[in-house]
Amino acid sequence: MLIRSMILCVLNAVLCVGVFITTGTQMALGASLSLPSTPYHYLVVDQELPSALQEFGNNLNIRVSISGEVKGRIRGRLPDLAPREFLDHLTNLYNLQWYYDGLVLYVSAAKEAQTRLLLLGPVSFEAFTAALDALSISDERYIMRPAPGNGLVLASGPPRFIALVDETLNGLVAQAQARPRAVEAPPRDSVLMLFRGSSEMIIRDGRPEGPYSFDTPRQDGVMPAHALGQR
Repeated sequence: MLIRSMILCVLNAVLCVGVFITTGTQMALGASLSLPSTPYHYLVVDQELPSALQEFGNNLNIRVSISGEVKGRIRGRLPDLAPREFLDHLTNLYNLQWYYDGLVLYVSAAKEAQTRLLLLGPVSFEAFTAALDALSISDERYIMRPAPGNGLVLASGPPRFIALVDETLNGLVAQAQARPRAVEAPPRDSVLMLFRGSSEMIIRDGRPEGPYSFDTPRQDGVMPAHALGQR
């Protein structure tokens, strides 16, 4: 027999908090999970863990996705805790991980955590992490560490977190590759005009072109080609 109850608070008592690590001691940068601050009372005689987590989401009007690897049974009374602390208590007790992407609360077994070595390509690590922060994907509970040389990044965490990290990087790389590249101006030739008497010789990149004769005598000398218009 399952007996459950929840004390609902008024709207102005709702506390919007960030997602915390499972010990509840460090703030993360992920999507904000809005939960009441009043205790969540949940008395269990004997119930499957996935069912209790699903009831948690139903009672708080939160969509919950529970991995098939989440297993176990809850027997006996659970402590009266605030909803976030209740969730953290279950994840600690049953070796779980959870991640909220702003729409769905994903709960998975810790053994499902994934580790990826991602190639940044044309994207800098700073731009990558800034995009993750702006999209509320970053989470301090999970690893996001650059490798020496700033060309690779090591990411580790639950499947949903890693999927969003991967999708963000792919989008940034595609955006960078779609930008038009600046066209390099062709190198300018080195041209000199060499005057000797009535003859003129063009020297281009050290190679003579000419000579050319003129009727009007000219004083011997050397003139850059760009000065021709001044004669």
